[in-house]
This record gives sequence, C-alpha cells and structure tokens, in this order.
Amino acid sequence: MTGPELLSVENLVVSFRQYERGLRRRTVTALSGMDLAVRAGEVVALVGASGAGKSLLAHAVLGMLPPNARETGLVRFDGEPVAPRARRRLAGRAITILPQSVTFLDPVATVGSQVRRSARLAGAAAPRVAAADALARRGLEPDVARRYPHELSGGMTRRVLLAMSTMGRARLVLADEPTPGLPADTVRAVLADFRALADEGRGVVLITHELAGAVEVADRVVICRDGRTVDTADPADFTGDGACLTHPYTRALWQALPAHGFRLPVEA
Repeated sequence: MTGPELLSVENLVVSFRQYERGLRRRTVTALSGMDLAVRAGEVVALVGASGAGKSLLAHAVLGMLPPNARETGLVRFDGEPVAPRARRRLAGRAITILPQSVTFLDPVATVGSQVRRSARLAGAAAPRVAAADALARRGLEPDVARRYPHELSGGMTRRVLLAMSTMGRARLVLADEPTPGLPADTVRAVLADFRALADEGRGVVLITHELAGAVEVADRVVICRDGRTVDTADPADFTGDGACLTHPYTRALWQALPAHGFRLPVEA
C-alpha cells in the first residue's frame, strides 16, 4: 500500500545559457515540460531513450544544476514547494541519488573507507560492520573493501555505489541507470532491492533503459521523450505486443525490445 506523496514535479523546464563566438549568447532548452509524482511505498520507473532528460530531471530535483541553468516549473517535497537551494539541503538526507557515472567514487581512497564513511554519515553505530554487510548484500567479496575503484569492473563499481546510496534512511531514492554492465541475475537482484526499499515505505524513482525489468517491480511507468513527459502507463499493460498501451511512443519502445523483434519506434 502506498503512502503520502513525497515528490511532485510539475511542468519542469530547464534551459542553459551558452556562449558561442565572442559574446554571442544562445539558450538551449533541455527539459521542456517534465512531470513526475512519487508516493511513499512505490517504485516509479522513468523510461526514455538516451538524451530524453531522465538524468537531468534527477539532478534538478536535487538542486544540482550548474550555474548557467535556468529552471521554471514547480517541485514539491512532502507537499511543500521547494526551491533549488532548499533541495540541495535535502540531498543525502531526505533524498539520495544513486549516480549513473562510476567516476563518483574517490580514485585515491579504498572502497572500504568510502563505504565506511557512508555508514558513519548514515548514523551506523558500527560503521565497519555496516559497510561489510552492505557490500556482502550486493554480492561483493570481503577483499573488495581493500581495493581501489580502478581495480573494480564496471558492474562491481555500480554495486558499491548502490551499497553506499541506500545505506541511510533517505525517504526518496533516485536511482540513475543502476543496472548497466551487470549480469542478468544481478540485475534482477538490484531491481528486487529497489522493490524492497519501496515496500519498507520509501519512494523510489528508477531511471532506466531496462524497460522489461522495470515493469516487473514498478508501480507506474513514466515515459519521457525529448525533455518532455509523454505518458504514464500501468506496468500490467506491458504485455504481448503492447496492444494495451495507448500511447504510440510507449508502444514503440516496448516493441523495440529484442523479445519483440527490434521494431523501430515510429513518430508519434
């Protein structure tokens, strides 16, 4: 059962001021109308092609846009409008992000020291024990704690980031492409972890290309395209050839999966 609404994003528009030759300035609009709502106890899958604006939406929610960005629209947390600066204060406390890039780890610190620091920040009474347990639950051997990030595979690095980002008690988790590079069984385990976090009462935004896996754990699927939200679909409608999907672009994404014959998306 879902609880109260944690996050609401309404008509979010994000543009960037850029300079070309000399002092000639131009404005590039990256998000042109994104909508998203997440309640406690649910997983919302945010799905779209590369460049659709999924990761940018997550960074906007956290107030992490660069200085040349301009934002309009409304972002609410716990029902209250929250300005970008106030959102930054929520980051790492009420809201946490599992970043897409594996470069978020400190290259000169061991994995264990970084995970232990996350455990201390999360308030663990025994950070060393909590760190070891978090790594073990992600399928990582004890010797991983003694390694440096460059000694890990891409999949191992993502599992370390997952362990660190979910260690605290943040009420909203933004998971930005958490499964690329992972074997199929680990993908299923990671997605099950997010389902478990939601079942504990947290809200989870699962930003992913793994549409087939996402519909197995999500309560709703939000489809975005070219910086705009175009559809919200019921996971149960992603079946067969997608005949139950009402939006043509959503249906095209489903039909483009390998299991459905790699059908190319059509213009909608």
